[in-house]
Amino acid sequence: MKENKIMDPFYVEISCENGNVSPPARLISRKLSDLVGLFYDQDAYNRALADDNPVLYEVYEVRVPEEEGHLLSCTTVIYPGKVGKEYYFTKGHFHVLENRAEIYTCLRGQGYLLMTTRAGKTHSIAMRPGISAYIPPYWSHRTLNCGEEPFIFYGVWPGDAGHDYESIVEQEFPLRVFEENGQPVVKIK
Repeated sequence: MKENKIMDPFYVEISCENGNVSPPARLISRKLSDLVGLFYDQDAYNRALADDNPVLYEVYEVRVPEEEGHLLSCTTVIYPGKVGKEYYFTKGHFHVLENRAEIYTCLRGQGYLLMTTRAGKTHSIAMRPGISAYIPPYWSHRTLNCGEEPFIFYGVWPGDAGHDYESIVEQEFPLRVFEENGQPVVKIK
């Protein structure tokens, strides 16, 4: 018989101003060079990368066991900016266990949550403070910042879900958001 591991309850403090989590969480930082091949306009990407290699987003992951029964959580901070006319975004992912859901709640700024299924169904949700979005099982998801300040959201998902980033690289993400006449416009590739 497997012995249950009893973990002590705890809490974290989340800054809605900058997305930091304390006690300290694991920081994952993604630079422009980490998203090679993902932006629509590769010439604009190459020019931007030649000029600088900015941090596009940071993830502050609360550390709990990555296993069934636990809930993982994080804040993600996507900084304002564009490559060409396309807003900065996260890599995007499916879950390794695709029958796992996720919830994103916007704490600051404005952005979009983009979702797609392997069968090609798509959906987008405009995010602003107070919007909490449910990502059902079997949907890949990517977020982006379409505002002038950092876009910060809090995510919660099952501990055993895992992340499949490679499928996004291989298949390309079908939804894109571009600035047109000063406004974000969602387009299907």
